[in-house]
Amino acid sequence: MSAILDYPAPASENNLSISQLVAARKPGHMLPADLYLRPDVFAADVDICFRREWLFVGVAADVPEPGDAFTVEIANSSVIIIRGDDEIIRAFHNVCRHRASRLLEPGFTSVAKLVCPYHQWTYELTGELLFAKNMGKDFNCKNHGLFPVHLRDIGGLLFVCLANEAPAGIDELAQVMAPRLAPYDLGNAKVAHEESIIEECNWKLTIENNRECYHCAVGHPELTRSYPVAALGCSIDELSADEYRKVQAYEKDRKAKFAAWSARGLESEYHARTDSDQDTYFSSERLMIDGRGESATLDTRVASQKLLGDIQDKDMGDLNLWTHTSWHHFFCDHAVTIFVTPLSAERTRVTTKWLVHKDAVEGTDYDLDNLTKVWRATNHQDSAFVERQQSGVRNPAYTPGQYSPFLEDYVDLFTTWYLGRLQAAGY
Repeated sequence: MSAILDYPAPASENNLSISQLVAARKPGHMLPADLYLRPDVFAADVDICFRREWLFVGVAADVPEPGDAFTVEIANSSVIIIRGDDEIIRAFHNVCRHRASRLLEPGFTSVAKLVCPYHQWTYELTGELLFAKNMGKDFNCKNHGLFPVHLRDIGGLLFVCLANEAPAGIDELAQVMAPRLAPYDLGNAKVAHEESIIEECNWKLTIENNRECYHCAVGHPELTRSYPVAALGCSIDELSADEYRKVQAYEKDRKAKFAAWSARGLESEYHARTDSDQDTYFSSERLMIDGRGESATLDTRVASQKLLGDIQDKDMGDLNLWTHTSWHHFFCDHAVTIFVTPLSAERTRVTTKWLVHKDAVEGTDYDLDNLTKVWRATNHQDSAFVERQQSGVRNPAYTPGQYSPFLEDYVDLFTTWYLGRLQAAGY
């Protein structure tokens, strides 16, 4: 006779409203299953977290010259990011003011003017309508320019907001990150490589997985070569005497390293805007790198001999930035930016860019495989983890598990912030 499985029957969520699902979440635990599964929840997520909040979408190095442009697809919105002849980067809705044709197809391009392929309406790089044939003498081009989208260039990182009135929290992000990013001079970097992968999971699981390193010691052998094991977090009461000594040694080294960085003018301490009643979620800190301490590579040495900006000292650690849809790592020699795009309730695109100094030469200053190996491996490992999670969330046996207070506190911050955004929107 087979054993009877003794697990609690899951609460039926199918008839619960989104506000009831939000209220059902137990503090310190994962979210109810339907917040990862239901199409109506996904629609609310897109509206609240992607159409009303600031989103990282690319880097200034994506549009290095006047006329360089690319499009960003956010749900049913398409946005043009373009550098004008005045060197200013702007964003516009990718919709012709005549009969709604898209001006640019997805991808990167370079143009002298923005010309609609349908009826040849022609726009300046600053969005003004320059030419519209056969519209009559009373037609005023000045009244038919492209609709702008809010854009902020913060140290070479590009953020857009689709809302009519953009959240003010971006000012705090800029105040914190501009001086932290200044030494890397990302405006004078270039994209050495870019790739996207599709994860069969809800976008929140992708972000939650990124906010913890509970799984890193066994899940990311390449990534953890760059970071002291003690930095991953732990429950002090469960450590052996030898493990405890290593944690103490790490904390001592970390204190000394932070003092040295501070003396060099490098902002390093943890700064967060993650309260559930705040817009523009982000956090930042600088982490120590293990081994040679130079960069996140398999041997922890620099991947590019041409360092970013005018950096001379390789001891810069790993400057991090996390937002509600992206994460970023800035090393002395290269930078890695990663962001998510939700495709459906159970499908997410993850896009990664690797940046090096604009004058760095592939094959001379850096080897592309060495530059990308750690984060390519990490991304694919994480993809497998979150897809297994999504399968588990679909299972009727799923009940929200408890977070580790020692290694998953950042996950709790994110999910609590997310629920706060839903509540602020009336759910």
